[in-house]
Amino acid sequence: MKSIYRTALLGMAAAVAVSCSDNGSQWHLNGSIEGLGENDAIVLEGNNQGYWYVIDTIHPSKGGEIKYAGDVHGYPDIFRLRIGESSVYFPIDSIETVTINATAPDISTNHRLSGSPQAVNLAKVDSIITASAARNGVNAVVNDENMKRDLGKMILANPSDVVSYYIISKSIGGKPLFNPTVAFDHRIIGAVANSFNQFRPDDPRTKYLANLYLRNRKPGQIKTDGPKIEAKFVKAFEIELFDQTGKKHSLLELTESGRPVILNFTAYATEWSPAFNVELNKVYEKYRQQGLEIYQVSVDENEYAWKQTAKNLPWITVLNNVAEGGKVLQQYNVGALPTTFVFNRNGELVQRVLDIDDLDSAVAKCL
Repeated sequence: MKSIYRTALLGMAAAVAVSCSDNGSQWHLNGSIEGLGENDAIVLEGNNQGYWYVIDTIHPSKGGEIKYAGDVHGYPDIFRLRIGESSVYFPIDSIETVTINATAPDISTNHRLSGSPQAVNLAKVDSIITASAARNGVNAVVNDENMKRDLGKMILANPSDVVSYYIISKSIGGKPLFNPTVAFDHRIIGAVANSFNQFRPDDPRTKYLANLYLRNRKPGQIKTDGPKIEAKFVKAFEIELFDQTGKKHSLLELTESGRPVILNFTAYATEWSPAFNVELNKVYEKYRQQGLEIYQVSVDENEYAWKQTAKNLPWITVLNNVAEGGKVLQQYNVGALPTTFVFNRNGELVQRVLDIDDLDSAVAKCL
């Protein structure tokens, strides 16, 4: 159902509708860089399993405005703009437009990144790392356990996302942020490797991630058959919210009940919501006799209007309003609506579904 557009979240529940237009087979980079010197070169670089290579040199206008169009690779990727030794990293998933506004010479700490949910999330990652470096010093960042737990939660919310790859492949002060010889870090790397292996088999980074995980396994860890990687600790983050009748529902209890579960974040007040729920109901009706359950979290601000819709839906509907705060959205790395996850009968997160057309096949794998 590719005509359904997505809604970017601003704050907790304020949402705006963003429609997609056909930009051909190219992605676009726009923005501006202030404070450029006469001899400053803006270099666009790509990454090949940790090694950066030059793609092109971008020539700004006299006012520092930059524009660039690149061909889509067929898989998400990470690029960076570099001026001297200072860089801004940005993700490209498909044909979106990413905007970078920065001030030279230190563009790494003086920039704003926007344009896509992945760009917003990557900017959040960099701000978390920068804050840790400011508190503890650059050399201590890789040992900041609280920071790494926060980044680990972001990864587990969507392990096949290119931003997750960015996090585990990042080095700080010449040391890997997630070290495969450390038990916690190794498990997080395994989650990303497993997800890439399952959902991005043709991505050139998948084999690299599998090898990184497998060659750092300790004796006694679960054996794998061929390229399959076991990372069965990717469970649900708890959500406890109330439905339209005032009954509290626990997502964790639901995912541990032995049934496949769809977790969907939505907003009934949006124009696309009725059509989306029609498609969601098709999957529900097809698999409900096999145990499928849906846990739908709405971020609507009008509670009365939400109740009028919720009472007509056959699955679990709960409200995460302004009073509840944005913790749930942050845990699941929800940058746009609708956002949908699928958990299997073991309560394991198996897929983040970006297109409603892919939901049926995702659920079928869990039965």
